[in-house]
Amino acid sequence: MTSKATRSATTADFLAIPPEQRFHELLGGEIIEKATPTGEHGAAQAGVASAILPPYQRRSGSGGPGGWWIATEVEILLSIEIVRPDVVGWRRERVPVRPTGSPVSDRPDWICEVISPRNANNDTVKKLRLYHLAQVPHYWLVDPRDATLTVMRWSEAGYVTVLRSERGETVRPEPFDAIELPVGTLFGDDPPE
Repeated sequence: MTSKATRSATTADFLAIPPEQRFHELLGGEIIEKATPTGEHGAAQAGVASAILPPYQRRSGSGGPGGWWIATEVEILLSIEIVRPDVVGWRRERVPVRPTGSPVSDRPDWICEVISPRNANNDTVKKLRLYHLAQVPHYWLVDPRDATLTVMRWSEAGYVTVLRSERGETVRPEPFDAIELPVGTLFGDDPPE
């Protein structure tokens, strides 16, 4: 008995999906629909963006050093893969003009994925490998299931976990270590007084 070879999906296949219906990613030659965000997922994504945007967006941030372009849910082309990270950032010193278009072809300097139970393996295995191969310097995993933040830094051998923290802790996570980040605020907690 012979098995039929399955044709891998291409970038052209992915881009043929109408943009208004494109809630997908192209990973390993497969077009994968992104999980429908839960309230916990949406709160964590908003928590990350609201913590990072004010002090780091643009040339000079509010209460921080600035120097970044920060975006959410942007399609990113990495080699022949297309991902849609929850939150993503580019250092302005390396990418002086705000990345535009879809998919964006500028390699990010930081990616944050909020883990969803349905696609956890994509974030913790497949994308981790892809981002390492693309040499994305910093990768965060935010997990609403146990209210944790994992911060990783690129190294030639693989990502190195430099910080693992949980609700109740206040940390200075790289590359945004100029600010203190109460981890619980990523999951909807009020900031400490």
